[in-house]
Amino acid sequence: MGTKHIPQRTCIACRAVRGKKELARVVRTPEQRVVADPTGKHAGRGAYLCRTRECWETALSARGRLENALHLEMPISQDDLARLREFAATLPPREPTNAVPQNETL
Repeated sequence: MGTKHIPQRTCIACRAVRGKKELARVVRTPEQRVVADPTGKHAGRGAYLCRTRECWETALSARGRLENALHLEMPISQDDLARLREFAATLPPREPTNAVPQNETL
């Protein structure tokens, strides 16, 4: 018996590859709306982001990043952007890493 395959996706902001369930999805609906899809179940073209405020802010502020990932022909509407920013504000900040800087020794 082999191990169960875990689908991998890449965050469009930080480019980290993680399991699909660890990321939050943004979807372009058939009606051309752009909505947060934390369950990953909405129909439509999707893009994935880490569940951290920083990745969402990066994706929402970088010109065209989200539009390109969702294959949009027009910019995201101000209403949809406002709702995505509200969702991002509910997310936790990125956890600080415990890495030792390279120029320091233990």
